[in-house]
Amino acid sequence: MRLANRDDKTACMDIITTTDALDAFCARLSSAEFITVDTEFHRETTYWPLLCLVQVAGPDEAHCIDTLADGIDLSPLYDLFRDTKIVKVFHAARQDLEIFFHKAGLIPAPLFDTQVAAMVCGFGESVGYETLVSRLTSAKIDKSQRFTDWTRRPLSENQIEYALADVVHLRDVYVSLKNELERSGRAPWVAEELGVLTSPKTYDLSPEESWRRLKSREKKPRYLAILKEVSAWRERTAQTQDTPRRRVIKDDALIELAALKPTDEKALSQTRLSKSLARSKHAPDIFAAIKRGIETPDDLCPRATRALEKPPGLGPVIDLLKVLLKARCEGSDVAVKLVATVDDLERIACDDNADVPALSGWRKELFGADALRLKHGELALGLSPDSKSVDVMEQPRG
Repeated sequence: MRLANRDDKTACMDIITTTDALDAFCARLSSAEFITVDTEFHRETTYWPLLCLVQVAGPDEAHCIDTLADGIDLSPLYDLFRDTKIVKVFHAARQDLEIFFHKAGLIPAPLFDTQVAAMVCGFGESVGYETLVSRLTSAKIDKSQRFTDWTRRPLSENQIEYALADVVHLRDVYVSLKNELERSGRAPWVAEELGVLTSPKTYDLSPEESWRRLKSREKKPRYLAILKEVSAWRERTAQTQDTPRRRVIKDDALIELAALKPTDEKALSQTRLSKSLARSKHAPDIFAAIKRGIETPDDLCPRATRALEKPPGLGPVIDLLKVLLKARCEGSDVAVKLVATVDDLERIACDDNADVPALSGWRKELFGADALRLKHGELALGLSPDSKSVDVMEQPRG
């Protein structure tokens, strides 16, 4: 595959390994209207993602930045990311942004995510980069290096070409989607969605909040207090040691500790899933965490989010809202998941003033207002004459 606007003398010309070369590259991009960005990283054996490569393309050139090169300082790249005159274009940006947030304390801005834009422009839910490139540029992406080892040096020409392709084609994808958003007037829809991606709270890995990710049937406040403490201990340990959570202790073992709350070596050694920790260096910290959970004042114990209590007979109403949602989204070429979730529909069915995105902004205009009208019998659903689509009709009065 030949990449546009690249120097073909050697593959190594496309990879930046020194701070001076990076500084010069970023200086050349400083007048660009937008840049496209992608990363390659590994996180199988670490807690924090190991950033191996950053690919960046401007209007006339594209380079890989070897983040593992000896002595390279990424400050020029981070300064470029902070330049608010330049749009930073990613595809499915969340993991990339998480890396930059935790490595440099920044979120590149202004941001454009082509996956989000594609959902607004009618390309379906969570459309893949390869599909998007094929449909918008007719180019074919070589995915032979998808599972390559990006920590290996030197990188091969095939690896570099593969990595660069992601940002080279992304330029055309961005321009195409940007033009469509301007034509349809839906650019504000994308901007609203990007608010979540650009919020630091999205990437806050607070140990004290880690218990919320665990799936447990038990909801008693005291149990949750202990679960919160042992989960926070695991999170801090994994972060400090830069090791995956599961290598410290697995989720089901944490749940067991919260349920059985062993406070000494004998009790811990009699557990089923976590007994191997009885004689480990972690045992004292585990007992201390359990003790903190046991001693948490009642009014400070976590409370599980109560499941929505649906009145009897509400099921058909929710089913009708699902049909309306799909009809409105298909008719407007926007992904269903961008407008409302099943949980949102259940809440709308129960409460006209439910605090859900579908009842505000562009979502309300597209779906939410009609959802309330359908719920109150002001609208009706029926099959079109050809039985190939759903018609939304005014319900005759009285």
